[in-house]
Amino acid sequence: MKRAEIVSQIHQKKSVLCVGLDTDLTKIPSHLLQEEDPVFAFNKAIIDATQEFAVSYKINTAFYEAQGLKGWQSLERTLAYIPRNIFTIADAKRGDIGNTSTQYAKTFFETYEFDSVTIAPYMGKDSVAPFLEFRDKWGIVLGITSNEGSLDFQHLLVDGRPLYEHVLERVASWGTPENIMFVVGATRKEQLAHVRSLCPDHFFLIPGVGAQGGDVDTVCRNTLNSDAGVLINVSRGVIYAGNDEHFAEAAAAAARQYQKEMSVYL
Repeated sequence: MKRAEIVSQIHQKKSVLCVGLDTDLTKIPSHLLQEEDPVFAFNKAIIDATQEFAVSYKINTAFYEAQGLKGWQSLERTLAYIPRNIFTIADAKRGDIGNTSTQYAKTFFETYEFDSVTIAPYMGKDSVAPFLEFRDKWGIVLGITSNEGSLDFQHLLVDGRPLYEHVLERVASWGTPENIMFVVGATRKEQLAHVRSLCPDHFFLIPGVGAQGGDVDTVCRNTLNSDAGVLINVSRGVIYAGNDEHFAEAAAAAARQYQKEMSVYL
């Protein structure tokens, strides 16, 4: 998907909401467990309920891989059901080199036809570059994250600057704002504006809003650029807003509220 198409969806819906389909069999409403494919049944209902407000869906592959072949089938069915004009993310955090990286790229760009995949850049340019060779596809590279362990490496000083700054600037030089996005954690509020100053034109995928403590207002005030330039991911706060027969209506209400908060800035 081209950048212009993503921006068009944002302006059309006045939303930068990315709904995370981190679907856990232990958390979905119990009545769905009677379905032949409970995960897909849940995802289908969530997509139907939220696509009016969402400009992206992020599938966390771990929740599907853990179910073996059946999980991959649920993933494939879910991806096929998402409308083609909505940006899709394989949250797989792949990171390897050479032919292995190329095979990962083929997995998520050809076999499953996602628009993008998340990438761990620790092994350097040859772990990222193969993903950038696919036309109208995106590598979403881990930049600065909001988990506790991020302090172990990302904030270490290298030549007087935090390591994550070097990562952002170096990775940005390997591609363009047309094929590279960065993961930027929303709970690091004090750093959002600084990270935007380092990468003024790139899109950011921003997790951490909702259950993890981040908020729409802080993110939008500190990271929006002329194209909006952000996708704010909310997973649990939308998909598990309800846990009974009316779970889809609850998800729609939650997504609508997030879209309302975002629309003020768009």
